[in-house]
Amino acid sequence: MNSMEINENNFYEKTYKYVKGHSAIDNAFINRFAKGDLSNQEFARFSVEFYHFTREWPAILGTLLVNTPNEEDAANLTTILVSELGDMDPTKRHELLYRKYLRSLGFDPAVLVKKPQLPTTKAWLDGMRTFFSGDYYEALGAEFGLENMAIPMWDKILSGFNAYFKKNPEMKERVDIEYFTFHRELEAHHEEAMEDVLGTHKSDPEAREKFMQGAKEILDLEEKFWLGLATQ
Repeated sequence: MNSMEINENNFYEKTYKYVKGHSAIDNAFINRFAKGDLSNQEFARFSVEFYHFTREWPAILGTLLVNTPNEEDAANLTTILVSELGDMDPTKRHELLYRKYLRSLGFDPAVLVKKPQLPTTKAWLDGMRTFFSGDYYEALGAEFGLENMAIPMWDKILSGFNAYFKKNPEMKERVDIEYFTFHRELEAHHEEAMEDVLGTHKSDPEAREKFMQGAKEILDLEEKFWLGLATQ
């Protein structure tokens, strides 16, 4: 293995470790969530605000796909987008599964679509759109960050549901969390799709720097999204 290959491998390893240790998935709110230590208002706020992400995410990811000039680079992004849309099974479309979750809580998704987002939620989603329609390498870094933070995020969410339902046992049979369990099962494949998303560009120091910047800034916005869910 030559020095260039070592540098490239170290780059991916460094970025991966940075993402896994970012406070987007280790902050005061999500850690409380993981313990089920939430007020009913905070649980409802999470459910509503996360819906904004769920329903907008395919369009946001599609923005990145249509702005990806290299066909090989676009292949892995296409795999993830198809997965979000149900892998050819419309009943498994992720946003549809989330609607079932909302209805089991007594929310009407059609009403929530029109509900104004919290400023921190809007900033996170707008940030994704900005990155995914801007500099290509920063966009890939942002996507790398989002996909590789997902497994610990889902694990904390599912842990939180279990703990919250123990405190509210009447909800356990009523609330449909298939969206969360199904999505968690897919995330390892999404990480695999991101393993070499820079492709031939990984030997370019400028591309690597922008890639890392994109990952950092989108995760900074995600941390603020989580913290914005806390009630005052």
